[in-house]
Amino acid sequence: MDLKDKVAFITGGASGLGLATAQNFIAAGAKVCVFDLNAENAEKAAKELGDNATFAAGDVAEEEAVQAAIQKTLDTFGAIHINVNSAGIGAAARTLGKDGPMPLKMFEFIIRVNLVGTFNVLRLCAEAMAKNEPVTEDGERGVIVNVASVAAFDGQIGQAAYSASKGGVAGMTLPIARDLAKQNIRIATIAPGIFETPMMKGAPPQVREPLIAMTQFPKRLGNPEEFAQTAAYIVTCNYINGETIRLDSGIRMQPR
Repeated sequence: MDLKDKVAFITGGASGLGLATAQNFIAAGAKVCVFDLNAENAEKAAKELGDNATFAAGDVAEEEAVQAAIQKTLDTFGAIHINVNSAGIGAAARTLGKDGPMPLKMFEFIIRVNLVGTFNVLRLCAEAMAKNEPVTEDGERGVIVNVASVAAFDGQIGQAAYSASKGGVAGMTLPIARDLAKQNIRIATIAPGIFETPMMKGAPPQVREPLIAMTQFPKRLGNPEEFAQTAAYIVTCNYINGETIRLDSGIRMQPR
């Protein structure tokens, strides 16, 4: 699918990987709705992105908020062809720590945002995509790009909830590809390593350096632009479907 004149609904689009993806897509001629929990940040990002961007705010796991944002996108741009789900949260807690077991509410909250929220958005975007006229010779109507993490495969100490949520995102990729094949909608997942997001840029050397040491080549953290390039490649390469792609410079996370 060519990005030019297509419409993308991007969660977590006001910062980090989501914002970099929005910038990449708009530079390629697409239109974007930035969906973010923080309305002020979403509006600011949309203004910076220009006339081919709009915004909406809400919780990815709340059906009504996502439905309203999708409807705004449809009213503004007429369709949704692409959905990128980069909204997510992380929190660390051992299964059994000094103060007792991990609070169940913490585990449930991380699963709710990262896994349930991702599925909530993609299912509603898929409903809108299914109404599109085919845009390629293959009859493609839409593309979904989810965001997991290398923690889905080798999570560290304290990442039980986060790894479970991201493992769920990776694990549902193929079944959803099969579910949506009838509607000519593709889906793929990117599992990023450690990227230069606003959170990591402020991390002290004692946090950053061990992470960089775990990478192979290049020996650095990832740039958000590299994530955006990968998302754009998934959209434009029509034969990618049902796959999870690690984007991590060969990192294999140590236990701690």
